[in-house]
Amino acid sequence: MKKSSIYVKNYYLCLIKQIVLLSIFIIITGISLAQDKVLDICTTELKKQMEDLGKQELPPYYISYRIDDITETNISSSFGNIKISKETKERLLTVSVRVGSHQLDNWHELRDDYSGWLNYNLPVTMVLDTNEKALSQVLWKETDKRYKTAVERFGKVNANIAVKVEEEDKSADFSKESAVIYFEPSLPDKDIQLNIKLWENIMKEISKEFLNEPDIYDCTANISYKAERKYFIASDGTKIAQNLRYARIYLNAKVKAKDGMVLPLTEVYFAFSPEDLPDIEQLKDDTKALVSKLTELKNAPVADSYSGPAIMSGSAAGVFFHEIFGHRVEGQRLRSETDAQTFKKKVGKKVVSENLSVVFSPTIKEYKGKALNGYFLYDDQGVKGSKVTIVKNGILKGFLMSRVPIENFSNSNGHGRAQPGLQPVTRQSNMFIETNKAYSMEKLRKMLISEIKKQGTEYGYFFKRVSGGFTSTGRYRPNAFNVTPTEVYRVYADGRPDELIRGVNMIGTPLAMFSEIEAAGGEYEIFIGICGAESGSVPVSCVCPVVYVKKIETQKKRKSQERPLILSRPDSNK
Repeated sequence: MKKSSIYVKNYYLCLIKQIVLLSIFIIITGISLAQDKVLDICTTELKKQMEDLGKQELPPYYISYRIDDITETNISSSFGNIKISKETKERLLTVSVRVGSHQLDNWHELRDDYSGWLNYNLPVTMVLDTNEKALSQVLWKETDKRYKTAVERFGKVNANIAVKVEEEDKSADFSKESAVIYFEPSLPDKDIQLNIKLWENIMKEISKEFLNEPDIYDCTANISYKAERKYFIASDGTKIAQNLRYARIYLNAKVKAKDGMVLPLTEVYFAFSPEDLPDIEQLKDDTKALVSKLTELKNAPVADSYSGPAIMSGSAAGVFFHEIFGHRVEGQRLRSETDAQTFKKKVGKKVVSENLSVVFSPTIKEYKGKALNGYFLYDDQGVKGSKVTIVKNGILKGFLMSRVPIENFSNSNGHGRAQPGLQPVTRQSNMFIETNKAYSMEKLRKMLISEIKKQGTEYGYFFKRVSGGFTSTGRYRPNAFNVTPTEVYRVYADGRPDELIRGVNMIGTPLAMFSEIEAAGGEYEIFIGICGAESGSVPVSCVCPVVYVKKIETQKKRKSQERPLILSRPDSNK
């Protein structure tokens, strides 16, 4: 009897141990035993559609449903008055249907056909409640529509292949990935709603600061808060429910110089919750500094075209790397026969200074306590976001990948991204520019001045603030980039104080510019942005040090030919 009780005791101890281990596993993996009605409805409907369409002559081999439940609040103020204050809720569906096989399917590129993607660009609005019949009806109707389109396009793909030259890259059209099950509980209401009254008052107080410069003719103090529940369900067994939150304050003001040039300045703040955004005192101080800089800027001399050495702040260099490098290592675009494929054949070769490395890591939420908006766990194709070393000590190691393979890179590393309604393509996430040989700012300035003298120019440039840029990666136009600085200084070799200038656009071609990067500093800054490309707008960020470039090229910024405002702003004493 005593022996039996010991066995019973050991049995219960083992049972408790197993329960504890299972609980730890659930916590670590993020898998919850809780159910989600939207997920259940989609799973049931997807199974039914696959079975029904499987009886067709050309059955689908893959179907996915992507659903974005979005609650977004926007509050904008100008000169102390609210212009916009609204909350919107929507549930958007994006369906992908693939017929054929992983090797060749309906998403294969149609060479010399530039209209193919236009049929896939409209998100479908679903009902907001969880009515099973209503949701199932939308899923059924949209799947039927996408299946018919897929069959039609697959016919065009086969015809296109038959009449075109042999393709350079014979990779499969869609990679095979392991199925994933991941579930996060829905966000509580307190994490979805923004305190509208509180933030209306804050935005009004902030935008009043723009009244202190009479020549500011346009201004915005805006807060946007988006709480998003993202579902992804696929016929390969993947089921994901995850949450993302974005809280963003955007301050912008414009003045117009006497020669008609429009001069904007912007400050952007990002956090994952409104509570983590700067307080009103910091926002006021930063707005006052913005106003002061605009006053200086409108009276600054206009820059001439320039070719010579320059230093870029970390945030400015972040935009620079995003535009001239990041887009050219997005693997899916390297698959296209119309892309210039700048770096496709350079794996294993030096592409930048041996002191620099480039890493993308979407699952990192913060850098030194500051939120990174390129963060996500799973991409819009249901693949776990992975850390990817693109460049190691100057040597190109690989590319960002979606589920569209390219030669020698057959699998996704979790960078298939898209805004609702658009089909995912390879996109950037959190970019980290790292240096193994950091210089102080003082040393970088000495390098700059030495190079100014060596090149026989009067001055070099310091790019402190950049608003954005764009680039062309195709073969039919010059493979170039254009970055738009908003705060630029001349650094004189003879020791004169740095001089603020205006009207500068940074231009160039990627390989030439990359070869001129000489050194980097130890002070890092963060560029927070929204990137627009083939699959719409997605949040991105770049953590980057100060960068010294031996030679950059600039051209004069386009300016308006309209005269400045004749009438004084009604509230000014001018």
